[in-house]
Amino acid sequence: MTSSNHAPLSLCPDVATGRLGALWPRLLLPLWIWTSDPAGQVWASHQHFHPHSIKLPGDITLGGLFPIHARGPHGVNCGELKKEKGIHRMEAMLYALDQINSDPELLPNITLGARILDTCSRDTYALEQSLTFVQALIQKDTSDIRCSNGEPPLIRKPERVVGVIGASASSVSIMVANILRLFEIPQVSYASTAPELSDNNRYDFFSRVVPPDSYQAQAMLDIVKALGWNYVSTLASEGNYGESGVEAFMQISREAGGVCIAQSVKIPREPAEGEFDKIIKRLMETSNARGVIIFANEDDIKRVLEAARQANLTGHFLFVGSDSWGAKSSPIAELEDVAEGAVTILPKRASIDGFDQYFMSRSLENNRRNIWFAEFWEDDFRCKLTRPGIKLDPEKKKCTGTRGERIGQDSSYEQEGKVQFVIDAVYAVAYALHNMHQDLCPNSHGVCSSMDPVEGRLLLDYIRAVNFNGSAGTSVLFNENGDAPGRYDIFQFQMTNHSHPGYHVIGQWTNNLRLNLEEMQWSGGDKSVPESICSFPCKPGERKKMVKGVPCCWHCELCDGYQYQLDEFTCEMCPTDMRPIPNRTACCPTPIIKLEWNSPWALVPASLAMLGILATSAVVVTFIRFNDTPIVRASGRELSYVLLTGIFLIYLITFLMIAEPGVVVCAFRRLLLGLGMAITYSAMLTKTNRIYRIFEQGKKSVTPPKFISPTSQLAITFILISVQVLGVFVWFAVVPPHTIIDYEELRPPNPDLARGILKCDMSDLSIICCLSYSIVLMITCTVYAVKSRGVPETFNEAKPIGFTMYTTCIVWLAFVPIFFGTAQSTEKMFIQTATLTVSMSLSASVSLGMLYMPKVYVIVFHPEQNVQKRKRSFKAVVQAATLSQKTDKPNGDTKIEPDRTQ
Repeated sequence: MTSSNHAPLSLCPDVATGRLGALWPRLLLPLWIWTSDPAGQVWASHQHFHPHSIKLPGDITLGGLFPIHARGPHGVNCGELKKEKGIHRMEAMLYALDQINSDPELLPNITLGARILDTCSRDTYALEQSLTFVQALIQKDTSDIRCSNGEPPLIRKPERVVGVIGASASSVSIMVANILRLFEIPQVSYASTAPELSDNNRYDFFSRVVPPDSYQAQAMLDIVKALGWNYVSTLASEGNYGESGVEAFMQISREAGGVCIAQSVKIPREPAEGEFDKIIKRLMETSNARGVIIFANEDDIKRVLEAARQANLTGHFLFVGSDSWGAKSSPIAELEDVAEGAVTILPKRASIDGFDQYFMSRSLENNRRNIWFAEFWEDDFRCKLTRPGIKLDPEKKKCTGTRGERIGQDSSYEQEGKVQFVIDAVYAVAYALHNMHQDLCPNSHGVCSSMDPVEGRLLLDYIRAVNFNGSAGTSVLFNENGDAPGRYDIFQFQMTNHSHPGYHVIGQWTNNLRLNLEEMQWSGGDKSVPESICSFPCKPGERKKMVKGVPCCWHCELCDGYQYQLDEFTCEMCPTDMRPIPNRTACCPTPIIKLEWNSPWALVPASLAMLGILATSAVVVTFIRFNDTPIVRASGRELSYVLLTGIFLIYLITFLMIAEPGVVVCAFRRLLLGLGMAITYSAMLTKTNRIYRIFEQGKKSVTPPKFISPTSQLAITFILISVQVLGVFVWFAVVPPHTIIDYEELRPPNPDLARGILKCDMSDLSIICCLSYSIVLMITCTVYAVKSRGVPETFNEAKPIGFTMYTTCIVWLAFVPIFFGTAQSTEKMFIQTATLTVSMSLSASVSLGMLYMPKVYVIVFHPEQNVQKRKRSFKAVVQAATLSQKTDKPNGDTKIEPDRTQ
């Protein structure tokens, strides 16, 4: 190994000044003023001019950028040594170079060298360091530089770096990429995953063997959806990696939909005291969002977990960590209970056995090329090396070297996760150089003139075209943006029910997710997936009322009344003939009912009607049996039979009103509903009118009035009846009888009680219209009964008819409020049908009872009274009418003796 400078060195000791060319004079000024670090001289005096770099000689030199040290505190570039992310990864590059240089098939007769720098995990410092890679490409004007003897100086030319392996952090890679692209130096990163680096217009010379965070963000979104979460928070370390990762997750979740961001919190680069407590409090503002997507560095992850424990929120947050968390133990050390159940993601990797053998064999004696190895040794074995002029700390033991200290035996060792990708990155450049050499130098051993110097843009094309099996056996290739395909292992940190608590693989992601939910367990070993949702799912029959601006939050509203759930956001009314099922997710046909014979609403009217029919039949039979007896003849046999027929039909309509509706039943309902009453009251009206006319005429003259014979009476009665019959047949012609199913009548607020009623097409109005003519006849008959109230009872039936009509009017006056007052009742049809039929039966019973029962009683039980009386002449009627007007007695009554002479 040879030493070299960051800048060309003049061999003239008296040269005091030099001048850069026109390109980047200010940017490269630090190259000329760097000085040696005394600490570096202790272990590697040969690195006098480059205390922070490793130089390996070779025909072709590759650059390397590794975070050997952490970021230092304020004012200091570098902090403590990073054993895994720094030393392991850097040694992986040295290991890969050794393997390539010893491979006779890959780059035969060409040795790869390296210039490896420490970025100290700080982008600005890394930029300053990386200027080393471009100094050979800067043309410098040395015409003004002369030695004391006048001769031009001999200037050592710095090595030319053809490609750079690194960097680790995305922020560092972005900063360095901006410089390297200006000088067309390809860059292959082994750990930078920021989506921003996929921009081939800005970072056209950047490639990476790890997938970008856009793939990682997609994988994390798929995990969130697979767990049934729709409301999560994000947490990012300030910088390109954290901010770009969270931005990619948020953008993909917006495009895909179904996942909302409750809080998006950023961790400052230099967190103030109490900053992490504030972060936890902010996350708790949306406590339902238990899932936390975290793109943060190890230190920030650890401090977030500490703050959660301090807030007594152990087990509350459900972390989904990016590859910066991965399967590392350092972020969760002594915080395992808080991290339990955390799901993390890591690019699919494998442990490289060859590297383990290589690294565990490293010692202070055989690894002098690694200038930071002594520092690693002290840190790994917790000892102190003896250095000239430095007194040994009595509190620390002295390092003994290989005699008593072996890596992996006397210290803990686990291969760092990105070792595989460092090796793959080095091999990607090596294969590109190999293919380039075969094309440009087919017959040459070693580097030919066509590859001296190596053209950066051409090498980039070869890098983008490689496709080989990497160190883990998976293919290494790049897309048009220089990104590797997305292949991730998914881990969960589990502590319970495991003999070896730690990270367990629970799935993979390669363009799509394969997650074993049954292998997952959460805080306390719980197997059920915790919820991280803004609003709980609505129950069946409830619709979502979205919260404005937050598509994952909603209120659940019940589809009430006759509504059913059309979709998750909409309630619709069921069709008129349907009602919602109990869970209101669909509609079902409304049950259809009719008045049943066994219903109390039917039994009572039917019983009354049956008794009435029997009574009417008994009267008719009696009248027929005693048709020629004086009482039957005196009652007006013709009109009596007509009247009894009407009464019979009134009783009969009850059974038609209860019977199951059909076309025939509906037709007879229309016909008989008003016909029976029309016949009855037409006959009564004819009787009362005859009596009234006879007595009115008797007051004026002894000439009898016209149309008082039985034939005339029948004619008048049938004319009155024909009006009702004619109206019904007109109704038949206009609206033929048919049945309907009325869904509105029994449609109460509770849809479970809704029923469709099978009925005839007779509305309340049509029923009243059908009865209206009979009511007119009844009222007219009542008027004549009132006018004939003074007629002697021995001469006619005026008074029984009067009492009949008074009672009938009372019955129908009671009917009207009952019939129309039940319009809003859920049993409207039953009540109205029962009321109507009972009222008709009562009116028929009143007529039957008052007009004919006394006669039947006399005929049956007192036949001795059923004898012929002397025939009355119209003169006797006139005399009775004249005497009826006399009011000699104080109370106005006059005793009229019948004229026995007629």
